[in-house]
Amino acid sequence: MARLFEGMPFDIPPTCDRCGEREETCTCPPEPEPQKEYLAPESQTARLSVEKRKKGKVVTVVSGLDPDGTDFADLLTKLKNACGAGGTVKNDTIEIQGKHIDRARETLERIGYKVKK
Repeated sequence: MARLFEGMPFDIPPTCDRCGEREETCTCPPEPEPQKEYLAPESQTARLSVEKRKKGKVVTVVSGLDPDGTDFADLLTKLKNACGAGGTVKNDTIEIQGKHIDRARETLERIGYKVKK
């Protein structure tokens, strides 16, 4: 994509913040993404419950986990695979479609979480 003032007296080509070279000729390696630190599963307690939704739908809810110290996306994937059902993360809780409280409990305990009903 062309720059707005390319070829005009106002043209200032973008430069690298680290080496000062033009971005086109810069050879700096890309900066690594900072890894987020999560709490150990052993230090958290998950609460399991079953809720009934509209039209009689049943949902298994995992709550009580620290929102900043938990990788909800990874945990959701593991629970969905173990239960063989769909699910989502809403308001710092994980919802799995269907009544899978026993499978969710086994999976969470295998990962290392303390589980309360």
